[in-house]
This record gives sequence, structure tokens and C-alpha cells, in this order.
Amino acid sequence: MAIQRMDNVGIVVEDMDAAIAFFVELGMELEGRAEVEGLFADRCTGLDGVHCDIAMVRTPDGHSRLELAKYRSPAVIGAGPRNRPHNILGTHRVMFAVDDIEDTVARLRPHGAELVGEIARFEDSYLLCYLRGPEGIIVGLAEQLR
Repeated sequence: MAIQRMDNVGIVVEDMDAAIAFFVELGMELEGRAEVEGLFADRCTGLDGVHCDIAMVRTPDGHSRLELAKYRSPAVIGAGPRNRPHNILGTHRVMFAVDDIEDTVARLRPHGAELVGEIARFEDSYLLCYLRGPEGIIVGLAEQLR
């Protein structure tokens, strides 16, 4: 057997509470929070002295998760500007299907969300947009048109 499923996507954040609030407002559910440290964490990450707080948020259907991690040690390394363009190498974005894209964007704005471009229509199929969320993460939203 190859794989069973994709378990989660990990995102390193500086402000755990703000990140949790953003994704909960999006519609995800906080599954739990924990503190991680010790030899297993060092071995797994290839870092020395790992001590971090983690929070797991899941989609309402229970099939997808984000693991948010705030490192206490070693210190977080900045990956450059938080307003990186969409075409940068590496992790591109996380996309969510939503019922109402306009409402979702409006609810996320008080949590720091900013549109990267604008809400665009793809044929008669979808309304799509990218917005910048906590820590500069690009979050995609897709509303299927009926």
C-alpha cells in the first residue's frame, strides 16, 4: 500500500491565538492544543532543543487538518517578506471550498485577511480568490456556482 490519506498540512506561526481565530472564523474547528518537546521532536524535525506549541484545526467534514506550530525554541527563522508573490517556489497556498465567497472574505477581514487580487469568476463553474491570512499565508477560496 502506498499511503492511506493526507493527514495534515503544517504551518509555523508567530501569533497562535490570531491564527486559530482566523481559521475558526473560516469555519474550521479547533481539535486541540498541545505542547511538544523532547528527543522525539528533535529527531523528527532535525532540530535541537525543539519546544513548540501546536494547535490542530480541522474542516467540518473531519477529512482535512492544519497543524499550527509556534516555536519557543529554536527561534523561528523568517522566510522573507510576508507579502510574497503567488508565484514563489515552495508551498503555494491552502484552498478551501466555501458556500459564500463574499461573506467569507467579509468575515475574515477583521482577522487581518487581505485579498491578493480580486474575486474572479472561472467560466460558469466557480468564484475564486486568494487572500493573505495570518503570517502571510495565501489562502484560496472557491465557491462552486450552481
